[in-house]
Amino acid sequence: MRYLPVFLDLQSGPVLLVGAGDLARAKLSLLTSAGARVRWYATDGNHDLGGIDAARIEIAQGDPLAADLAGVIAILCAGAGDIGVAMSARAKAAGLPVNVMDDLAHSTFIFPAIVDRGDVVVAVGTGGASPVVARRVRERIETVLPARIGDLAGFIGAFRKSINARIPEFALRRRFWERIIDGPIGALVLAGRKDEAAKALDEISDPSVFAGGEEGNARGHVTLVGAGPGDPDLLTVKALRALQDADIVFYDELVSAEVLDRARRDAARVPVGRRVGKPGIGQDAINKLLVEAARSGQRAVRLKGGDSFIFGRGGEEVDVLRNAGVSYSIIPGITAGLGAAAQFETPLTYRQEALRITFLTAHRAEDAEHVDWSVLTDRKMTVVVYMGMTAAPTIRDGMLAAGRSPRTPVGVFARVTRPDAKAAVGTLDQLPELVAQIDGGPAILIIGDVVAHSAPWRNFELNEVISNLLEAAE
Repeated sequence: MRYLPVFLDLQSGPVLLVGAGDLARAKLSLLTSAGARVRWYATDGNHDLGGIDAARIEIAQGDPLAADLAGVIAILCAGAGDIGVAMSARAKAAGLPVNVMDDLAHSTFIFPAIVDRGDVVVAVGTGGASPVVARRVRERIETVLPARIGDLAGFIGAFRKSINARIPEFALRRRFWERIIDGPIGALVLAGRKDEAAKALDEISDPSVFAGGEEGNARGHVTLVGAGPGDPDLLTVKALRALQDADIVFYDELVSAEVLDRARRDAARVPVGRRVGKPGIGQDAINKLLVEAARSGQRAVRLKGGDSFIFGRGGEEVDVLRNAGVSYSIIPGITAGLGAAAQFETPLTYRQEALRITFLTAHRAEDAEHVDWSVLTDRKMTVVVYMGMTAAPTIRDGMLAAGRSPRTPVGVFARVTRPDAKAAVGTLDQLPELVAQIDGGPAILIIGDVVAHSAPWRNFELNEVISNLLEAAE
């Protein structure tokens, strides 16, 4: 992020605008609609406002390069030509923010695409790279943001001091306003019924209790959240809300940085995961941290790659939380096997070909040695193996010894749904060699005829055809 979004107090002084034509008038319209006082130097001498309210506009005469900058809070150049570059140098020398339209090199700030809802303003920027992309994002936001969201912000602002004075604990204050915003009172404001909303808020006798507090203290809660296989856009809406509400997030190593960035900015982030061959803090220690966080009144999120209940030890954590009397909830995530299937077009079931699916884990060779491979020999069964890279030779040997065909299609799908995802496909007898091709994990192994329907397999077959043709030509 090169540009930090900030909001300029337009009541603190005038804005100096240098330029002419429609570009300058567009900036005049924007600035005056936001309540700014504008001192305008029209570089072509034409001061036609084109219907813009002149009440907040001062028409300036003379050379803008000699203008008095005392009290000016920012300088804008739009349609100013070469004067814009010179004004930029003067603004920088004076320590004033400056924007020269369509000239990033001479600007110290840029204009975002703006969604204006009164007290709620959303700014969308692309670092000046693509204003069209920013406008498209703004259009998306416009469609989902309630028309009266600014009224809701103003409503809360009117009551905030009086309510906060009655709730001593900061965490409870935040939860109080979250309940107001998400509940019936917020809905009344958004429906344009502010008087009814104010009456309902006044009738709350104990704000701390309303916020979910016990004897003035916040009530803790633990949410087990499936983070999915890596792509942050695969988070559920419910998972995103939990991350935004969390006071503390306990996350595994497999949770991508992009997913973790969706958590509330001031939430504490505690790594508790481990990778194969590296020590971790242990499940007992994780369980203790979750219970302690809830008992201290925090809203904790246990964030796991994939889904908590598919080789994520979520069941064990739920048992601990239940036995400790801790409030908890569970939000499922897209497991890596499904992420691999979708990204690489590998149907885990296929009519008349694959009628059953088995999920298993084998992150160590000794785990794989204890699998009863004889139950996995059915050709119409797809086998999805988690954490199977290290045990790939044992998996291959076990399935072959049990009778599964060495020509069974297999796929090794690494870092699924992430930008560096990679696939290697071949046959069961080649499994260890395929694992070596994907440049490290995490990886999912999919074993079964369905792999022959995958996109990588189609490329694999095409490459074989080309190779055979080349050999024949020699």
